[in-house]
Amino acid sequence: MFVDQAKIYVKAGDGGNGCLAFRREKFVPRGGPSGGNGGKGGDVYFRSTEHLNTLQAFKFQQHFTAGRGAHGSGNKRQGKDGEDLYVDVPVGTQAYDAENERLVADFGADGQVQKLARGGRGGRGNAAFATSTNQAPRRVEEGLPGESFTLRLELKVLADVGLIGFPNAGKSTLISTISGARPKVADYPFTTLTPHLGVVTYEQFRSFVVADIPGLIKGAHAGSGLGDQFLRHIERCRLLLHLIDVSALGPEDPAEAWKTIDRELRHYGSGLAKKPQIVAAAKLDSADPDRLKRIAAFCRRRRLPYFQMSAASGEGVAKLKRAIVDKLAEVASEVGR
Repeated sequence: MFVDQAKIYVKAGDGGNGCLAFRREKFVPRGGPSGGNGGKGGDVYFRSTEHLNTLQAFKFQQHFTAGRGAHGSGNKRQGKDGEDLYVDVPVGTQAYDAENERLVADFGADGQVQKLARGGRGGRGNAAFATSTNQAPRRVEEGLPGESFTLRLELKVLADVGLIGFPNAGKSTLISTISGARPKVADYPFTTLTPHLGVVTYEQFRSFVVADIPGLIKGAHAGSGLGDQFLRHIERCRLLLHLIDVSALGPEDPAEAWKTIDRELRHYGSGLAKKPQIVAAAKLDSADPDRLKRIAAFCRRRRLPYFQMSAASGEGVAKLKRAIVDKLAEVASEVGR
């Protein structure tokens, strides 16, 4: 089960109360105030880890509270600070304040740690209020409450390349061919129900990560099919690889198929339609010559990088991988300028 959204409540620990106390010792006629301060409440930290890949755990636990600071005590003893709480989330998680949808944290790398809720300060005991004119104060402070928030967590898969296209375009077959990912492959729509990541090795010490996104259909941005659930996962991809089925069982007009997906990207927004894109005619081993000719001519007119390949036979796959590596390098150099 893949869970990529969750709503949780986090609360930092409350500060401990200050203590009201006076020294009572034999042979000490004027002991004076001795109430200690309360301890500070624990903070809530979020920590990203590559060992998690879904937000599944947050479906079973929605409340996270750090430890409360202990109260102060006599003899000027300060209360113990509350224990900090660390909450592990998958890399790629974004945390939003559910009240105003403000982004409060974005975990884009393994091992990131960020404080999301600050613990309350401990209250002062009466010893802290002693002065030359008030040597027996009876004033103390209560500890301050810790910060609390309702957070909306959203997981966006981190990948270099996002595979997009209609259901049954051959995305799962391609990613299983070029990487170690093993998504479900079958001859019916929506066999891919969750995003799959695959690491593709190219030559020595060179690799890139590919995300197989569930198939998109017309109206995906508005909730049709599975698209609106998973379009967010290609927001962080640096390059889109658009697979178009050119076999006899594929779309009758492959150019119109490209336009349909392009419209969905534009309607969804977030800059998806502006991302660099490579178009690949898939299932070349069983291609319909007329459809192959039409999509090739369409890509030439649009000046879209175009390749032909068959994941089943391996034809054109090496050339496509080379083009992806070159395009990623080109994108990286443009970002670095």
